[in-house]
This record gives sequence, structure tokens and C-alpha cells, in this order.
Amino acid sequence: MSVFKIDFSILYRNQNAVMNLSYWERTSWFSNIDFTIIGSGIVGLNCAIELKAKHPKARILILEKGKLPQGASTKNAGFACFGSISEILSDLKIHSEQEVIDLVKERYDGIHTLRHLLGDTAIGYQNYGGHELFLNKDLELYERCLKELKSVNELLHSVFKEDVFKTTSNTFNFNRINTNYISQIFEGQIDTGKMMTSLVQLAQQKGITIVNSTEVHSFKDSGAEVMVKTDDLEFTTKKLLIATNGFAAQLLSENVKPARAQVLITKPIKDLHVKGTFHLEEGYYYFRNIDNRILLGGGRNLDFKTEETAEFGTTSLVENRLKELLRTVILPEQHFEIDYSWSGIMGVGQQKKPIVKQVSGNVACGVRLGGMGIAIGSTIGKKLANLFD
Repeated sequence: MSVFKIDFSILYRNQNAVMNLSYWERTSWFSNIDFTIIGSGIVGLNCAIELKAKHPKARILILEKGKLPQGASTKNAGFACFGSISEILSDLKIHSEQEVIDLVKERYDGIHTLRHLLGDTAIGYQNYGGHELFLNKDLELYERCLKELKSVNELLHSVFKEDVFKTTSNTFNFNRINTNYISQIFEGQIDTGKMMTSLVQLAQQKGITIVNSTEVHSFKDSGAEVMVKTDDLEFTTKKLLIATNGFAAQLLSENVKPARAQVLITKPIKDLHVKGTFHLEEGYYYFRNIDNRILLGGGRNLDFKTEETAEFGTTSLVENRLKELLRTVILPEQHFEIDYSWSGIMGVGQQKKPIVKQVSGNVACGVRLGGMGIAIGSTIGKKLANLFD
């Protein structure tokens, strides 16, 4: 018997308020659901794939409010990174050494999980290394990082089995920076679009249903099942898993806030020599090469309050700073044009440790990825799936 429930009195009062589903739609998409996942980003898709491996006969439904995955999964910079040295030192101010080791290891393992799941070709993985640049004005930060280079390498030796940070010369001729980069030899980059397309295709091949343009407004765990209410329908599911990251506060009372990340990309640049992933100002700015273009993002540190939002969009304050960095630091003697810009929504909090927990008997969440979705999204998705063993 179908577990789909609908209030037909509302339907008759307002034809636009509730979706007028046919028998086929109810039975094929919204009946006898074992697991419903909110969010079709990196975490949600990996969670569904893991659940299908553990429960081959289960009916698994993913609900996505956007036409494409919203948030940051299709809007990030495509860094397969573990944290620059200044980020590591910043983390050590608010986390114990073991917590920082665990954070970095989770990122390192997560990237390997993603590469193993989909393959390097499918995600466009390239290992050009990662580099932290230090502007001339940040001499004190540069000197502190140099001073702590040996101790950070020793701290992270259990993860990488060798020294992971080293100084390298300014081979790309960036301007207005200190003498050397501090480089991370294992850092890579991916094609975010290829990665997400591959994840969606894999989920669909495994019989997982994905329904787009459907926003969940509320849910109620009755103990026996969970009632899920969207903008135009309601149905029941045995288990509900929330993977909305930066939008988590719309459904949960957890310590996670949205953080908007603004990004722009240049038009193709002839003979572009820059290759790799690059970090500035403790990771608040970042750029990379992609298809003979420079992709540059960041700047929320210019106005944290404004950027603590779940609204997509760009601001002149941040865009002007990004363009200034392109002109004066990254491409100082090269002509370039901006092609377009966009933004993504991350999930952050006072701690960088992700939140993966049951919030009730039949509801769980995997959120607050702290801008490290590519690195840890796969493992967080698997952990989320395993909460209901």
C-alpha cells in the first residue's frame, strides 16, 4: 500500500499549492522509500552510493532544490587540497595537535576515496602541486610560516610519510610577493563539473532516484517513519539524511552557518604559463589554472557579516579586490579579460570538524564541511550512510 499522503482539500482550494501527482508518479517516485537524502551535492551523492552498496534492494531518493546541485558542490574552485601551512598554523590556535592531524588525514583520505571511486580521468585530476604566496605586506606571516615549517612537517609526517611542505622559488613570476612560495607537493586540482556529472551518473546507474527543483521545508520523525514536506508535496520515508551543508540552518539547529564564496574566471589567455593551485592570506584567496584561464576566488574576509549569507550573488567590494589581485600580483604584465563570475555557499562554524550525527531516531545529518567539500565530501557521505547500520 502506498505511504504517500496528500491533503486533497488543499489541492482543491489552491491548485498551485500541492503537486497533482498521478498514480504512476506516486508509486514510482514517492512510495515505500527506505532512505531519503536532502541535497545532491558531494556528500548526498556519496551517501546514496554507500547506502546502495550496503542495502542493494533499498529504495533511495535524493531531493535537490536546484536544477543542478546547489551550495558549493558545482560552484567551488576545484582544489584537491589539505590546507596551506598558514591555514594549518591558524587551525592549531583553536584545535589540538591531534585534532589538526585528524582533519588533515580526513582530507587526504577523502581525496583518495574520491579518486578511487570515480577515477582520475572522470574527475579531471591533475597534480601540479599547491603553493602558498605571501604578499609583501604579510612579511610577518611569511617569516612565522618559515620558522614553523619543520615542526609542521613533523606534525603531519604520520599522514604523508614525508615532508609535505617545502620552499620553492617564484617560477611563475608573480608580483608583490615575498621571495619564495611554501609549496605542498601532494596538492592537486580537479574539474568540478566532470566530478559532479560522474557522481550523478554513477548514482543513477545504481538505481538511485534524483528529483531536482524540490525544496524541503520541514520534516517530522514520528518514530516509525519520517514525514517530509516540500514546497508542493509531502510523503513518508523510513530514514531521512540531511546533506545540505551551508543551508543546514534552514532545517536543523546545529552549529553551522552559511559562508558565501565569490569566484571569477578570465577569458582564455594565450600561452598561460601558470599551473597549480595557489593560496593567499591564510587561504582567504585562492586561484588556479583551468583551460588556459585563471580562476580566482575568495575575499569573504573583507566583510564577514555580509558574506554570512545563504543568498547567491557577488559584490563590488569582493570583485574589485579579486580583479586587483589579478592585475597587480597574478598577471601583472599580461592582458586579461574577465569572462564571468559566480558564488557558492559553504557551511562553516566555530570548529572545522564536520557534524555527522543522528538528530533523532530516523534522521541524521552530515554538514559543516568548512570549505573542504572536495577533500572530505566522499568520506563524510560514507560516514553519514553508516550511521544507520
